[in-house]
Amino acid sequence: MPMTYDVQFYKVRARPKGARPYQARWRTAEKVHPRSFLTAELAANWVSELREAARKGEMFDVGTGLPQSKLRELRDVPWFAHAREYVSERWPDVAGNTRVSMMEALVAVTPVLVGDAPGAPDQDALRQALRDWAFRMERDTQGKWRFPKPPSQVETVFAWLEKASIPVSEVADSRNLGMAMRACGRLLDGTQASADYFSRRRRGFSAALSYAVLKERLPENPLRRKDLPTDWQPPKTEEEVDPRSIGNPTKVRQVLTAVSYVGRRQGPRFVAWFGCMYYAMMRPQEVANLRRSGCELPTEGWGKLTFSDSSPAPGKKWTDSGASHEERGLKGRKQGKGRGKKPSRTVPIPPELVAMLREHIRCFGAGPDGRLFRSERGNPIQPSTYWRVWDRARRLALTEEEREGLLLKRPYDLRHAGITYRLNRGVPATQVAKWAGNSVDVLQRVYAQVWTQMDEVWINRMGDHG
Repeated sequence: MPMTYDVQFYKVRARPKGARPYQARWRTAEKVHPRSFLTAELAANWVSELREAARKGEMFDVGTGLPQSKLRELRDVPWFAHAREYVSERWPDVAGNTRVSMMEALVAVTPVLVGDAPGAPDQDALRQALRDWAFRMERDTQGKWRFPKPPSQVETVFAWLEKASIPVSEVADSRNLGMAMRACGRLLDGTQASADYFSRRRRGFSAALSYAVLKERLPENPLRRKDLPTDWQPPKTEEEVDPRSIGNPTKVRQVLTAVSYVGRRQGPRFVAWFGCMYYAMMRPQEVANLRRSGCELPTEGWGKLTFSDSSPAPGKKWTDSGASHEERGLKGRKQGKGRGKKPSRTVPIPPELVAMLREHIRCFGAGPDGRLFRSERGNPIQPSTYWRVWDRARRLALTEEEREGLLLKRPYDLRHAGITYRLNRGVPATQVAKWAGNSVDVLQRVYAQVWTQMDEVWINRMGDHG
């Protein structure tokens, strides 16, 4: 509806014959709006509220005659209802991992955005109802997205939430916002969440608040204010790589060798998998979708890997197809020019990885779709599987002291180690970023601590110019 600053107020007038004899009148643009009250004082208070809104610079809706603040009051809904509406609006258009992050954020904040209402459910039951039923959608028989029908015990939880959930307008109150931020920053056992996990939850909560602004339920997103307490801000170092987690080439080779000794059949399937993460700086979801057609593997010298897809595994509940994995493009890559053309990345790979991949293909071949990495039953590799293999390989290859520290603690640390090795060898950051599928800005931010420890490298290369 059209909005205007053109507002005029009239004196309250008495109409003795009416049931509500006192009438407040005001005009927005060319339209006059009357409203009747039982007493003159009520009518005067109404006009006073409208004048205050105009004095604050609010625009008025021409159709209803109401200022923006009054319109928000009419549109105000309980947080629980708003969160469910937000999920239903976004779900069809986002990837599985985004759906998981959205759910995690809303499950964290919704239990604290409630008032005092009798009959509160057990906290574990409440979180399970939110996670499995409130913030997850599925396709019906016609292929349309809908929320799954909950069992009776979950419906009881929802009925309590509908009564207890505070209005969206109250979420911006500093007390409620503070409780939501603390919920984002804590795990279920009360311990501090990692900076990355806190930041991910905070982004999900902030997106739901931005949706409230879009629906005119909030005047602004309170998490975008610049005067927020420091502990409510997203951590500035959330993405930085800890140098202690990065293994030197010797340590990496030790663990990669140990991978082949994990189990009788399982370990050998993952030697080339982890080799791709180190030597080609690939993400796990990119390795999962690597195909034979994208591998240039000469008998001698360097080869190349070219890939244009990734295969993240958010889980069966979160994908369109109901499969554990879903097909996505490369992270951070825009759609290529031309119909159906996908952006791709080509990475030169050293002879060590060429040999690993040739051996992998000799032993295990490729799937019907050309994928190199599959389970023994031909299924996509699950994250839990390669994590278990990596954990066992670390136990075989590292000392007790090294195992207890951060050294190559996660499979993803192989990618970090591969990127760091190239930076240390003097490969320009622009080239490393291109091979790794990052922007230079991200590379510099993520590896900031690594760069600070390279002073001796640069000094030695510059030599003595004194």
